Amino acid sequence: MSEMDSKQVVDLLYWRDLQRTGVVFGASLFLLLSLSVCSIISVISYVALALLSVTISFRIYKGILQAVQKSEDGHPFKMYLDQDIGISSELVHKYSDTTLVHINCVIKELRRLFLVEDLVDSLKFAVLMWILTYVGALFNGLTLLILGLIGAFSWPVIYEKHQAQIDHYYGLVNKQIKDVLGKIQAKIPGSKPKTE
Repeated sequence: MSEMDSKQVVDLLYWRDLQRTGVVFGASLFLLLSLSVCSIISVISYVALALLSVTISFRIYKGILQAVQKSEDGHPFKMYLDQDIGISSELVHKYSDTTLVHINCVIKELRRLFLVEDLVDSLKFAVLMWILTYVGALFNGLTLLILGLIGAFSWPVIYEKHQAQIDHYYGLVNKQIKDVLGKIQAKIPGSKPKTE
């Protein structure tokens, strides 16, 4: 992701442009909530029908307006019809190469965890998977996506406003977790504490 793309994402998540962020957040939340009620085929069909209703109505309205005013404005969507919307092969190669790097990194890490290269890391992964079984029993994937979306658009603003208090409590919790992990690691035979 380029620096410009990163800046746009940060501006979006920090609500720098309220109108743009509101549209992205609202549309994303609406889509996820729709998917929780209807199948993906139904959601795509309803969204396409709504979009077609708006564009056809606008086209007919502009046609009637041109006939009444006897003007020759042409097609109301001419500007958009003339734009090139093709995806370049360079862009596809750029993102596919980036995706391939991430996929290879994940595969190597999973191999390391499943083949127990480091016992402590594999045990941490096992505990995480065990916790996720309970999370999976409580929520389905779509609910987690909805909660993640709401968190992604609310947490940065909350953190920005209350950074000092959050950092203080995070430091206390992090210290406690490190102490407990150190005690557990000391009791596991064959494990060596990691140096930071």
